[in-house]
Amino acid sequence: FGVTILPTMLTLFFTFSVSGFGIDPSLRIDVFEDLNIEESYAGVSQVQGFHNESTAFLFKDMWRSVRASAGVSERMLQKLRGRVEFTLLLTLKQDKFNSGVMLSIHHGEQRYLELESSGQRSEVRLHYWTAERRTHSEVFPYSLADGRWHRVALSLSASQLVLYVDCSRIYERLVETPSMDVPAGTTVWLGQRNNAHGFFKGVMQDVQLLLMPQGYISQCPDLNRTCPTCNDFHGLVQKIMELQDILAKTSGKLARAEERMRALDGCYCERTCSLNGEIYRDEEVWIDGCKNCTCLNGTVECESIFCPAPQCPPNTAPAYIPGACCKEHMHDGTALKKRKVLSHPFMYVCGQNRSMRRVESTSCPELTCPESEQITLTDRCCKVCRGHDFCAEGYSSSCVENSECVNLEAGACCSCRDGYRALRDDSAYCQDVDECAEGKHYCRENTVCVNTPGSFMCVCQTGYIRIDDYSCTEHDECISGLHRCDENALCFNMVGGHSCTCKPGYVGNGTVCRAQCDGLCHNGGSCVAPDTCICQQGFTGRRCETDIDECSDGFVECDSRATCVNLPGWYHCECRDGYHDNGMFSANGESCEDIDECETGRHNCANDTVCFNMDGGYDCRCPHGKNCTGDCVHEGKVKHNRQIWVLDDDRCSVCSCQTGLVMCRRMVCDCENPTVDVSCCPECDPRLTSQCLHQNGLLTYNNGDTWVENCQQCQCMRGEVDCWPVPCAAVLDCEFLVVPEGECCPHCVSDPCQADTVRNDITKTCVDEYGITRFSGSAWTKHGTECSLCQCKVTRQSSDASVNDMFF
Repeated sequence: FGVTILPTMLTLFFTFSVSGFGIDPSLRIDVFEDLNIEESYAGVSQVQGFHNESTAFLFKDMWRSVRASAGVSERMLQKLRGRVEFTLLLTLKQDKFNSGVMLSIHHGEQRYLELESSGQRSEVRLHYWTAERRTHSEVFPYSLADGRWHRVALSLSASQLVLYVDCSRIYERLVETPSMDVPAGTTVWLGQRNNAHGFFKGVMQDVQLLLMPQGYISQCPDLNRTCPTCNDFHGLVQKIMELQDILAKTSGKLARAEERMRALDGCYCERTCSLNGEIYRDEEVWIDGCKNCTCLNGTVECESIFCPAPQCPPNTAPAYIPGACCKEHMHDGTALKKRKVLSHPFMYVCGQNRSMRRVESTSCPELTCPESEQITLTDRCCKVCRGHDFCAEGYSSSCVENSECVNLEAGACCSCRDGYRALRDDSAYCQDVDECAEGKHYCRENTVCVNTPGSFMCVCQTGYIRIDDYSCTEHDECISGLHRCDENALCFNMVGGHSCTCKPGYVGNGTVCRAQCDGLCHNGGSCVAPDTCICQQGFTGRRCETDIDECSDGFVECDSRATCVNLPGWYHCECRDGYHDNGMFSANGESCEDIDECETGRHNCANDTVCFNMDGGYDCRCPHGKNCTGDCVHEGKVKHNRQIWVLDDDRCSVCSCQTGLVMCRRMVCDCENPTVDVSCCPECDPRLTSQCLHQNGLLTYNNGDTWVENCQQCQCMRGEVDCWPVPCAAVLDCEFLVVPEGECCPHCVSDPCQADTVRNDITKTCVDEYGITRFSGSAWTKHGTECSLCQCKVTRQSSDASVNDMFF
């Protein structure tokens, strides 16, 4: 599906051109206009621009502060947020050897977008925030700091980056996708990184951000084109992937829904109620004891039966009868009134004609108690023993709900259980008493009363522990150890809780405390205790500020064909002049082999001499019988024997011609010599104005000093700090990359779950079990499961794509 329609969709989807006029204001950020640069900014003055009658601004001095206000920054960044396509345009004339920042958008240490030019290293550097939530740097070897006008356009479109200088495409790369998820409080600086570093010196004009990938066309209209950008292509591919996944998920859900529909066909569902093992339908009404109950949407709701005042006829009285909740009047002939004559064992019954008639009574049972313990009852003929169990004779069945039968001296009655009150005056039906709501509880301070059936309980408030059933006292979490304070924090007990405060030398919220080191730990070091740093491998010093020179300290022994080169935090064995690596890249330089300069033409022998290859070099020999001059050829020019000269592009290197051989070396720095060139020997510059301040503002470096900060190698050059990414060895044939914490360079790993970066080739595809074509790198949930994630994965050793299952 995705492969067959992709070209057609691309043709229909991409028709886009940009002209230099009439750009939508919502897609344009004019930095000079938004900052109102024409107003007075110390250190900035108005000058003539690139074109006649155009206006530019000269940036000079190092005490200026060209920064957008909080409100202006927010208005500018509101347009930029969420964008993955934009073009940075500017026209500039940078002073020679200056290293400065043209535009910087950063929040704290996080650089969301920054463009700088290094005249010291002839580089253009772009720093930006990626979708992987880290700062990424791209370095372009190119010199803008040459004192001449240049028009610069840098375009980012998803993973495609293009650099134009003077309307010529200089570089085009595939990079990590940018993320302009810029937080509030982010600052925008022009011509500097902050108040201390990155000061641009020279002239700038027309600094703009166009929120479109082909924005460079407004600067160079002849470059107009209609081809799709990488972001356009990736966006369409992503949409196709999403549609594939939605289609697969929808198909699976539809199939399962159809199965359920067939199973439920003909069923009528309603919410029922369950009570005492009985099932009641919705809105069904029934009587439970002396309560009217109703099932409403699955919930049972009951209320007491209302009893009206009984209206009894003459010669009758209201009374409870078994099975009734309300009193009823007693009818003649239905209720029997018994009478016993003490001297005669007869029973008289009131008949329907309201006359008394005698009924013969059966004999009374023999009693086992003494006659003094025998009592006569008013409602029966026979005597009973004192303490007779009347409830056992069946009276307990009259006590229905939350009620119990109680024996009396001459009979029995119903009594409500503790915590209940009577619903009727005979106490046959009783309901719970809410002691908490009625204030009939004994809960004391620091507790909360909670009602229970027939009783209540006192629950301790948070931060208190129980003394007895009714009272609680304060709990000292600090003494008991039941607190959440960090091991480097102090615990303070408080009413109802506790507080945590970090110990001196630690910072944090008390729950989490970390050691604080004055001046911080440099070069990836960790502050493990107050003013105590543990350094990464390759660094030492109280603040890990000193690089260990593995070469000079004798830690490294390189092959004789290689020389040890010290780098910040590490080293490598580099092939000596006259040797090159054979592609094995051994760590100690064993892979260095001789270069045959004579065969490859990489020699400088004059025409009257013959080149002889030697191990690590060559020799220019004069044929027998000839009188050779010993002259040399260097960069197309003839240099006489024993002639000494300075390189045109590097005034700090000196070359000489020695009998047909050109020998070059760096100028020897003798700081005792008053005529020493401090440009070539910055360490010999004693002026305070040539010193630099570290990024944290606490350390000072002399001219020529180097250090590493946040994976950037920095150097102080005549009072200016220039930083560039720490060089990393190339990681070849590696699909999964990870940068360990505290390190700067990536390592190869085999587990994709540990990887920071996964390389995928979207031109490769897989076919899943349902025949759906998937692009390499895409992932989806396996049909019929919720815990199996599938991914289309292409290995570098094979062009075949396969589907891998990853279970979670």
